[in-house]
Amino acid sequence: MPSGYTAFKALMSARLCAAIWSNLSDCDETYNYWEPAHYLLYGKGFQTWEYSPIYAIRSYAYLWLHVLPLKVYVGAFLPNKILVFYFMRCILGFSCALCEVYFYKGVCRQFGANTGRLALCILLLSTGMFISCSAFLPSSFAMYMTMLAMGGWFLNHTWAAILAVAASTIIGWPFAGIIGVPIAIDIIWRQKNVFYFIQWCAIAIFLFLLPVTIIDSQLYGKIVIAPLNIVLYNIFSDHGPNIYGVESWTFYFMNGFLNFNIIFIFALISLPVIYGAKYVLNLKEKGLPVYLALSGMYLWMLIFFTRPHKEERFLFPIYPLIGMAGALTVDYIQKMYCYLLIRRPVFTHYTDYTSWMSVLVAGLFAIISVSRTLALYRGYHAPLDTYLELHRIANNDRIHTLPSDKTVNVCVGKEWYRFPSSFFLNNENWNLQFLQSEFKGQLPKQYGKGPDATKVIPSHMNDLNLEEPSRYFDVNKCHYLIDLDASEETAREPRYVMNTTNWKVLASSHFMDASRSHQFFRAFYIPLLTDRYCTYTSYNILKTTRTKSKKKARSKS
Repeated sequence: MPSGYTAFKALMSARLCAAIWSNLSDCDETYNYWEPAHYLLYGKGFQTWEYSPIYAIRSYAYLWLHVLPLKVYVGAFLPNKILVFYFMRCILGFSCALCEVYFYKGVCRQFGANTGRLALCILLLSTGMFISCSAFLPSSFAMYMTMLAMGGWFLNHTWAAILAVAASTIIGWPFAGIIGVPIAIDIIWRQKNVFYFIQWCAIAIFLFLLPVTIIDSQLYGKIVIAPLNIVLYNIFSDHGPNIYGVESWTFYFMNGFLNFNIIFIFALISLPVIYGAKYVLNLKEKGLPVYLALSGMYLWMLIFFTRPHKEERFLFPIYPLIGMAGALTVDYIQKMYCYLLIRRPVFTHYTDYTSWMSVLVAGLFAIISVSRTLALYRGYHAPLDTYLELHRIANNDRIHTLPSDKTVNVCVGKEWYRFPSSFFLNNENWNLQFLQSEFKGQLPKQYGKGPDATKVIPSHMNDLNLEEPSRYFDVNKCHYLIDLDASEETAREPRYVMNTTNWKVLASSHFMDASRSHQFFRAFYIPLLTDRYCTYTSYNILKTTRTKSKKKARSKS
């Protein structure tokens, strides 16, 4: 069994790779977290309706938890903003690795070294963990807390489990409290420690809810309990979250397989396989019942799989539990195989004869996971590469010829949702502007100026995702344009790259054209075959040529 230190070194290596190379796969991460964090650091950034004091369903306390180390870093080293962005992601990856080690130790203690080893391998290599470990999202924070809660529970540090669930619910995402239900049942019903549970819940309220409420109320300018507001909006409002995208019942099954492949299937069938093995082998339940340990994952699936509004990040909190459940299933299959089909001496261990099975599963899982991770990087990393190139262009006097104090407008149309954040804009004179596209929902707007902008009710905002035309900018005033050269165009989404009179291409990156690519080969990278069966298009930085044209016209006149 790898030691905790060995596990940490391996996990930390994987998490730093994810911090550098993983994509920003959700525009909610950009506009609801990176942008407000940019505002708190630099006094400028985009604000969504969720941060309007009218609605106040997002917590500034959660943001400040992440912004504080950035304040220290910026104050001490005066780095450029891109370094600040990646410094934050490295901090998130480091935090995730620490939580994973604690969880790994708990799994080893509760279910044995064989399950712990396989769970560690799954955490280390899964695409799901690669995506979620350094994401600046409350669901990722809830995932960290899930690992602390489950690790504390398995290690009999129940006070740590209660505090972790409370932090996950109050600071991160209130719905993450679902995962704490089995822990509460165990402490109250099975262990009969009602007073102990109430005592630590009271401590958690004092440690987390009180400061969160104070911070949010100060920044919003009124008494705000953000976790309560988000619950009221999502559950008790007339429309709930369903106006933001409804997916079919197959969405999470497909997503789970892409992120955990065969382990996701093992996780889904874990409970019947484990108790079938226990019945056949006449194994008695010792210590914490397995059904109770797995019930958090099943309860989460029962609730979220049946909701119309589905997003990949909603599964982040149970990613470690999927890995654990899959590892447990493989472990019990090994036990059945050994005890039923192999004659062995009494003094030997079942893994002496079945370790090849866990190696086979781990190997197959690793190959498919790496294939999926590479597919995501090769196919969809272009936006980050493009904005990194834009930052280099901004510091190149031969390309960017505008005075340093002049306002620069970087425009996006249909690509508004792939903007990585204002951390990729050179300085505060550079502004992202939205062009009208076929998107008919509500776009964010810039925070007002001044330290009290968080208290000001912004105009032209609604909680119904209705289009706000005031967001749109005049394309004739754009200096740079970031655009995907799609094969289809409309009046509102023209192929700007073809308009050589007004635009010239400065840089391009390859981006997967999903509509013209084979479904399997775009989902998993297969050397030689993926490039053969998939089509790529260009993700471009364009620079306006209008200024030069006007100067030439004036000189001729």
